[in-house]
Amino acid sequence: MSGTTSAAAVRSGSWEELVTSALLGTDRRPAAGKPGELLDAAATQTLRRRAGLVPAAAGERPKAAPPDERPALPEAARRRLAMLLADRSAPAHAGGRRGSAPDLGELLPQWLAIANERGLRAPAALLPTLLDAARARTDLRPQALTFAGPRGLWLARLNPEWRFALRGASGSATLPDPGDAESVRLLWDEGLFAERVALLGAVRAYDAEAGRALLAATWATERAEDRLMFLDSLREGLSAADEPFLERALADRSRNVRSTAAELLSALPGSALAGRMAQRATTCVSLDRTGEGPLISVEAPHECDAAMQRDGVAPRPPAGRGERSWWLGQLVESAPLDTWRARLGGRTARDIVVLPVADGWRDELHAAWCRAAVRQRDAEWSRALLGTPSAPPGEGSGTASLAERAKLLSILAEGERADWVARFISAHGLSEAFQLLGVCVVPWAGALGRAVVDALEIARDAGSYPWSFSGVMGLAERCLDPSEAARLEALTATPPEEEGASPGAGGYWAEAFQRLVATLRLRAAMREELLG
Repeated sequence: MSGTTSAAAVRSGSWEELVTSALLGTDRRPAAGKPGELLDAAATQTLRRRAGLVPAAAGERPKAAPPDERPALPEAARRRLAMLLADRSAPAHAGGRRGSAPDLGELLPQWLAIANERGLRAPAALLPTLLDAARARTDLRPQALTFAGPRGLWLARLNPEWRFALRGASGSATLPDPGDAESVRLLWDEGLFAERVALLGAVRAYDAEAGRALLAATWATERAEDRLMFLDSLREGLSAADEPFLERALADRSRNVRSTAAELLSALPGSALAGRMAQRATTCVSLDRTGEGPLISVEAPHECDAAMQRDGVAPRPPAGRGERSWWLGQLVESAPLDTWRARLGGRTARDIVVLPVADGWRDELHAAWCRAAVRQRDAEWSRALLGTPSAPPGEGSGTASLAERAKLLSILAEGERADWVARFISAHGLSEAFQLLGVCVVPWAGALGRAVVDALEIARDAGSYPWSFSGVMGLAERCLDPSEAARLEALTATPPEEEGASPGAGGYWAEAFQRLVATLRLRAAMREELLG
């Protein structure tokens, strides 16, 4: 076969024949001709295939984006948002970074929070970048989706990568009037899950009975994960009127739904479940007066019967926990805290917490009371279990657990919370304060801000490295009142290196304080820009 004949055969071959020849090679398939002829034929067939494509049918044109009536951003704020979104780095711990430049990734959540407080509208051109940022960082999503508003939700429907927004957005900007029964029912039946959650909250705030009726109407047909989230949304505005619905939910086919219903009922001290739990708990905890002084005696349950399980007591403990202590903790945390005044001799919460507990049950009992105080939002018990901030952890009457202390602090009023943490820092420094600072209201002002700055200065003068306090430095950048910048200015200079200090620590501290001052000033500028 001549070269010309071979090339013609190649050109006339089907696409499948060309692929076979390419896979086997022209040496093993002589009819395919030379390699160059094979490539020429492939180019020809590719052009034919493209020319022969049938145009796809045009898709349905998307509906127009809904209006967003919120005020537009001031121009300076819009430019700032574009700059913050352009820095796509993940949040970092400030004390572990080098350089004096602010961490823009950490400032974006604060910018969004202020913009949402002011009720401003997201620029349409920045919505795709904003949704990309929220997709990459889950910590941004609540604020970012609120700021994106109805147009962000509309845009998310057109891109599968932004699907998270359809379940996580508040949808509040598109909700109907909660008094418009027909529109409410239509959105409840046809809306996205995020819209339905927001709608339930809005209707409950307007008319709690109507909100419960709305949820009950479709409860049996909802998915288990959706029932759980709907139930969780009842925490806001929870009242005794919700008890009948929650009692029915105790029989739900989902274990998580049953557990959440039981938790919500136990947060209602007057509920029948709380009464049942109190009756069980008081058979386990009593006051022993037979010794030299009063003593709390504990006899943990010996079984977890079906009635206990129906009321939300999980029968199987996690790894490392004994069954009886696990059951006891669940009973005590679900009993109304007022139970213990009558059960333990009419004593106040503070008096009860200082009583000795027999047989090593103290930590278990106090931990359950901590959970009960948080669940029932009881400030008196929270103060008693917190103890004195100046007392060394583990030596006072309160809990030594920082995690428990942080939760208890969240129950107190903002001013009292900040004062307690400020006194804790003044007494113990910053090494154990990170979790406690995290529950304080931003910005830290007054005594708390001064206590943090003083403790940082003491740490610097002690010659330690700043990254030993990376968590607190990061919080300080985000949470200190920007007015503290002037006071911190004196700490930005490199101090003389004292004998015995860590080598180079002074320079690192100066750099960290320079970054802190720059960040505080940038936060002040951001707020001014958003105020317009």
